[in-house]
Amino acid sequence: MKLLPLVLAGLLACSARADLLPPPPAPLGVPAPGPKTDAPYAPQPILPGGVVIPLYPADSSYLNRDKIREPEVYQFWGPVTLGAVVSIHNPSIEFHAGNSQLNTGACIILAAGGGHNSLNVGSEAAPFVSFFAHHGISTVILRNRLRSDGYEPHVDGVNDALQALKLVRAYAKEWNLDPAKIGIMGFSAGGELASYASIFFEEFDRKNDIPGNPLAKITSRPDFAALIYTGPSPFARGQTPAIPRNVPPAFIASPSWGSWIHAVWSQEYYNALHRDGVPNLEMHLYARGKHPGDKTEPGEPPATGGLANMGGLAFGTWSERFLEWFRDLGFLEKPGVETYAAKQVAAHLNRQPRSTNFGPPPRPATDAKK
Repeated sequence: MKLLPLVLAGLLACSARADLLPPPPAPLGVPAPGPKTDAPYAPQPILPGGVVIPLYPADSSYLNRDKIREPEVYQFWGPVTLGAVVSIHNPSIEFHAGNSQLNTGACIILAAGGGHNSLNVGSEAAPFVSFFAHHGISTVILRNRLRSDGYEPHVDGVNDALQALKLVRAYAKEWNLDPAKIGIMGFSAGGELASYASIFFEEFDRKNDIPGNPLAKITSRPDFAALIYTGPSPFARGQTPAIPRNVPPAFIASPSWGSWIHAVWSQEYYNALHRDGVPNLEMHLYARGKHPGDKTEPGEPPATGGLANMGGLAFGTWSERFLEWFRDLGFLEKPGVETYAAKQVAAHLNRQPRSTNFGPPPRPATDAKK
């Protein structure tokens, strides 16, 4: 019975001492966009130590020169947590090196989602930098242009993804990367960009193989593609684009019943490549889980996306499954060692599409009359 008065007295004493202290200082190192100047906007690093490079020269025909000076706008998901970026008119990449003692030479370009209305780097880019660095994998945060800012995702957004692949390869030597281990991982709308990049890289390279382009002879082909709860691929709505003979291997993961349309889009991409005989495809559709931003059922953990463990749901382990696939295909070997994935791509350049007719052959008309 005497304990309660002692506890109250202690709390009152602490409160009195706190009143004598100055207020705590404001948080330091909070990300902030750069100012507007007369020069093209200079993108700022989202995370400490980031190396930021605009995708295109300032006079590029790919850019909207009336908007290139406009600063990016940051949206915060808490007092100091950068959630999303909008108003992207000077698209860029932000490089972060993996652990140098474990360096594999692999680099993953991270294409965040956001429905092409925002770029949700807070959950679908920034958390992966340290996660992959612990495995000797470098990362690049892609800041691509958005539909909400007046751009067309299947043109401008895809061009940004493909240009990022070229630019990262161009700096492979400086960043201790293996140019044969550079690929893209996209989330939702970012997965849409990744799927288009994996199909249309040859067209982009032909278009940009012009005099004066320092990246002209550098391929934009991803060495791998990861589609996480992806948006619609080039095979959605019954489309049948030609599949390149050297299309990269793909890892695909999504909630299923709880995010049914993203599961459908995942299956469309997987089925198109699988029927074409593309090797080393892997897909995980999880029974439980929701797409980020979707309303969850009572008692169900929030759908926060990215690396979140989904309250213990199996879907939250997709990143471990990705690393298993990545290791299986040889991307975690030392730089310069040819990957199993590359060997299999080369071995299946002359593959034939697989038949989906598994039934017995039709009976001749004469037999049918008997």
